[in-house]
Amino acid sequence: MSAEPPARPSHHASPDLSHIAPRDKAEILAEALPYIRRFHGKTIVIKYGGNAMTDPSLQQDFAEDVVLLKLVGMNPVVVHGGGPQIDEALAKVGKKGTFIQGMRVTDDETMEVVEWVLAGQVQQDIVGLINVAGGKAVGLTGRDGGLIRARKLKMLDKNDPTKEHDVGQVGEIESIDPSVVKALQDDQFIPVISPLGFGASNENYNINADVVAGKLAEVLKAEKLMMLTNTPGVLDKQGNLLTNLSAREIDELFADGTISGGMLPKIASALDAAKNGVNTVHIIDGRVPHAMLLEILTEQAYGTMIRSH
Repeated sequence: MSAEPPARPSHHASPDLSHIAPRDKAEILAEALPYIRRFHGKTIVIKYGGNAMTDPSLQQDFAEDVVLLKLVGMNPVVVHGGGPQIDEALAKVGKKGTFIQGMRVTDDETMEVVEWVLAGQVQQDIVGLINVAGGKAVGLTGRDGGLIRARKLKMLDKNDPTKEHDVGQVGEIESIDPSVVKALQDDQFIPVISPLGFGASNENYNINADVVAGKLAEVLKAEKLMMLTNTPGVLDKQGNLLTNLSAREIDELFADGTISGGMLPKIASALDAAKNGVNTVHIIDGRVPHAMLLEILTEQAYGTMIRSH
């Protein structure tokens, strides 16, 4: 007697696929085959953020996608941020976040909150979601296994480079030792990494999650870096989605001001990764259900792909 598949939780309405003919379903599945074959055994680093991280049904889609990638033989590694959750927690303790040039000023008290939000609440939520979806996720911070060594970020004033801003315990990456991540991957676990590093004197550092994801993808020699955002991808000046760009074309878009504002740090990390051995970097719209799966396993573009060459 065959076991019944587990019922889906009621809060997540399963899309009704009964109108799709069996033959079409088979073709959809078959279309994924060459991609599954091509990326089998390859590492895919996923920067998880934006709405995909706060909307309950998108959270569940994300967890299912990660588990499916693992089950078909890929090695997903999740790196998460948590800006909105940090702001919420700071408000609860009566602190207002201050920013200099878009960077959160992190004093001792803020750092404590950042740590318990990222390494506690947010990380454990993601680990739980993946485990419930049938995967085996393990949470790590940069301290675990000596993963991320960092030093204090020197932030120069963008108008006067002789002036330096003190943003507190914000770090930049000195080195990444991926051996703990590799050991987990080899054991069928899915690592979920909080962007916290440690310094030479054991001090704590908060590091930009996009930067951590980009550097980790380089060090792990990842096939892909996927960045989930609240945008369709990189848009041209007319607002059209640019689906396929080379690293050189991205440089040109920086130079003529097409890419600016909030997209700058994200794309800078993506570009670094593409220039340093990550085959393709994808900036995808995390507001689209299962966008990550569609981007990896189908021809259709669900964001901007940046090629390394």
